[in-house]
Amino acid sequence: MKRTSFTDEHIIGILAEHEAGVQCADLCRKHGMSEGTFYNWKARFGGMTVSEAKRLKTLEDENARLKKLLAEQMPDLAAMKDLVSKNGRARREARSGRIPSGRSRSVGAAGLPDCRSGSQDGPLPVSTRAGNGTARAVA
Repeated sequence: MKRTSFTDEHIIGILAEHEAGVQCADLCRKHGMSEGTFYNWKARFGGMTVSEAKRLKTLEDENARLKKLLAEQMPDLAAMKDLVSKNGRARREARSGRIPSGRSRSVGAAGLPDCRSGSQDGPLPVSTRAGNGTARAVA
C-alpha cells in the first residue's frame, strides 16, 4: 500500500461515508489505508465536524507549546528552589549559632573569624598603645 497523508477534513469525510452505510473494507480499499488506521481515526474523530476537528488541532498545538515551555522552565525552577532552601538553611544555622556539618566557620582576610558568621567566642581583646610604643591587652 502506498503511504499518503490525509487532512482532518478528508478523514472526517471518510468517516461520514462509513456512517452513510459504506463498508469499512470498501472504504479502506478505495482510499488506500488499513482497517487499523480507519478504526484509529474513528476513535479519534468519530462524530466530529470539520470545525470541531480544527478546534481540536488548535488546542493540541497550544498544549504541545505549553508543555514545551514548562519543560524548559522546570530545571530553572528546581535550581531556584534548591538555592532558596540552601540559603534558608544557612540563615537558620547562623541564627542558631550552629556550624553546619562539613563546614568550618568562615574566616576573614586577616585569619580572624568573620564578624558576620555569628562567632560565639566573645569580643576580641582590644589593644591600646602606651606612650612608650608597647601594646598591652585590656580585658
